[in-house]
Parts: sequence; structure tokens; C-alpha cells
Amino acid sequence: MNFRLIYPRWLKLDEQTTFNLPPHGPVVFAAALPSYVNVSFTDENLQEIDFDEDTDFVGISMMLTTQVKRGWQIADEFRKRGKKVIFGGISTMLHAEETAAHADAVFLGEAEGRMEEVFADFRNNSLKKVYNYMNQFPDIASVGPARRDILNRDLYNHKGVQMVDLFHASRGCRFSCYPCAVSYLGGRQFRPRPVDKTIEELESIKNNRIFIVDNSLAQNKEWERDLFKAMIPLKKKWISHPIEDDPELLDLAAQAGAWYVYQAVFDTSDYIRERIKRYHDHGIGVEGTILLGLDDQTEDDIKRLIDFLLEINLDLAEFTILAPFPHTKAYNDLHRQGRIFDYNWDNYNAGKVVYYPKHMTPEKLFDLYKYAWDSFYRDESQEQKMFKLFTSVVLKEMKDNTFVPRRRDLANKSFGKDVKRNINL
Repeated sequence: MNFRLIYPRWLKLDEQTTFNLPPHGPVVFAAALPSYVNVSFTDENLQEIDFDEDTDFVGISMMLTTQVKRGWQIADEFRKRGKKVIFGGISTMLHAEETAAHADAVFLGEAEGRMEEVFADFRNNSLKKVYNYMNQFPDIASVGPARRDILNRDLYNHKGVQMVDLFHASRGCRFSCYPCAVSYLGGRQFRPRPVDKTIEELESIKNNRIFIVDNSLAQNKEWERDLFKAMIPLKKKWISHPIEDDPELLDLAAQAGAWYVYQAVFDTSDYIRERIKRYHDHGIGVEGTILLGLDDQTEDDIKRLIDFLLEINLDLAEFTILAPFPHTKAYNDLHRQGRIFDYNWDNYNAGKVVYYPKHMTPEKLFDLYKYAWDSFYRDESQEQKMFKLFTSVVLKEMKDNTFVPRRRDLANKSFGKDVKRNINL
């Protein structure tokens, strides 16, 4: 059976340097498919969709809310041609009812151990409208290596440099942050993969640079300690969300190859200042993630926060505007209060204001968002700061003999498109 798996495009933020990373959801989903399924993959951010290419069944994997309307369009085109379409992924779960109107089936939940049923129903012409496995989590030990072989690797390459591969060592999150839907999607229970299974998959990835996409590694000290110890011999270099603020674990993370972390900066406290310093003291870079537009923020608060960011020597900063995604407390509160004025999902990209802030107008919040980006990168551009981080990982790789030179045959390509080189490495 031939199965087309498609990852819809979305518009990137103007303020961010565009890097196309190999998507994670589709390769994890592909690993759960029955052995008789021949899967082909199209990342619409980098490839055109051939709607007339022969296939038996079409799957659309959506991660972001800004993908959903495009995903619906793609499904409508295939269904006009008589093809059955199934949706899955994070934003399918967040927008299930709307998405079902454009689908023959929607799959909700985690795919491991469930695809045999779906594909048997397809072969018997008895697809269910909804396969709902929300909060029915598979055994975490059953999660196998992702199917990265479905990717066209050359497309995830910038001037001969391979982009990081995405990888997950756990699912679920014991936290329930105000703007986050993770507790709805994956439950409040932290579900770490067995360390041996985790290491087995990491060893199989033919890329020395990894992005560990777990919501947070700082959830179970014992597991975190065991994981980092097991990772040390691999000599991988990796990015992650927060690491436990513990000297022993930070030291182990550095030994295990921690390159930099995404760390939320939510106030101007000494704790945040020292937290950033402790990362740096262990040779770990920090990209601050700064959310603007919360109800406890005034204009002065935001300006003070930006000044603070410049003081604490962040390596990078990413500014976003609160986006009230469905099934978050933020959405429930703002919707109930009648403060959301824009339900166009294309605008839920964390770079537009879709609700009325508490202490300012939507226009003022957007101006402050622009001010934040301009202020932080005034003296040194985002590209320059990113290059410094890249240089740091190259030096680490050279030290432990894992550095892989850029591919000269792709030196004039960036994500599949022709470009001119301006940096020699």
C-alpha cells in the first residue's frame, strides 16, 4: 500500500532567521506504520505537492496552529480527486472538530500500536471518522526509533551544513503552564523513555547535532542523571529546553554535549540572572524565550525586562506574543472574558496580537514586540549571534574529533535553493 504523508507549509515570522529543521512528528508517526505500508513524505515548506501523483491513502501531519488552514486546503484537493485523507499531529488534536470537516478520518493521540487498526479499516473501506486515543498513552518503552529515512536529507542543509535532527527522550509534562497545551496533549504525567532505548536511537542518528525536543528535561533528576551519563560516550552536541538547575546535573549535561538551552525568562529576578550565569559557567549557551502580553505585564515591565536581557548576556533571545491556542488556560480565560477578537488560525503564530491585553492596546503590545527584537539585536544581529553559537559547537567538535566539514557539493544551496556564500568555514 502506498501512503502519502504531508507536512503543510506555514509562514515564518519576519523577525526570525529562517531555518528549516527536519520535522519530528511525521518521522515518529511513520515509525508506527504497519510494515506493509510504503510511505513517501513531502515537507511543503521545501517541496511542491503533486496532487496527481498516484497513491492509495493520504496522511496530513500538523504541528502548528498556523498549519491547519493550509492542511484543510490540501485535504480538500486530494478528496476532490477521490483520495481518502487522515489527519494527525498536535494541531489536529487542538482543532479536531474543525479538521474533521475536511477529513475522512482524524487520529487523536499517540500513534504507537494503533496504526494496524487504522490501516485495516482503510483496507476494509470502514474508516472511522475519529480515532480517539487521547489520554490512552502507549507503553513508553514501545516507542521505537523515528523513520528519518523518509526525509530528503539534502533539503535540510544550509550552505553545506546539516541542520540539527529532532529527537525526544520523554513525553508528557508534570507542569501546566498558562499558555501551553502540553498537559492537554500529553497528560500531566512525565513519561521518560528507558535510557537504553534512548541511547539506541541517538546512536542511530547520522548527525552529531541534535535538538532534544522534550518539553523540559528538568522533571526527574534520577532519570536526567542516568541519561546524561549514558550520553557522554556518544559525543553528540545537543540543544534542549531547560536542564535541572543543579550543579551536578549541569556538569553532566556539559560532559554529555549540551550546546545550548532554551530558557524561559519571565522576570528580572536575581534567580534568573544566576540561572543564566550557571549555564554559562558550565559552557552551555542560552537562548532566552520571552513571552510578551501576559496580564501581569505593563509597558514599563516589558521595557525593564528587555533592559535586563541585555544585562545578563543571553546568547540569543526569541520574543513571542501570547497566542491563546485552543485547550490552554490562556484560551479558556480570554475566550470566556470576550477578549479574543481574531479567530483566524493563520494569525496564531506568536507574532501577532489576537486578543485585548489587560494593560495596553493590541497596537501598543505589537509595537513593544517590535521594540524588543530591535533593541536586543541593535548592536549585533541575530545572524551574528547565531554564528557565535555555531562557532562554539565547531570548536567543541574539533576538540573531541567529531567535527564533520561542510558538504562542498551543497555549499551554494540553502534548503534546496541556490544562494551565494558569504562566510567561509
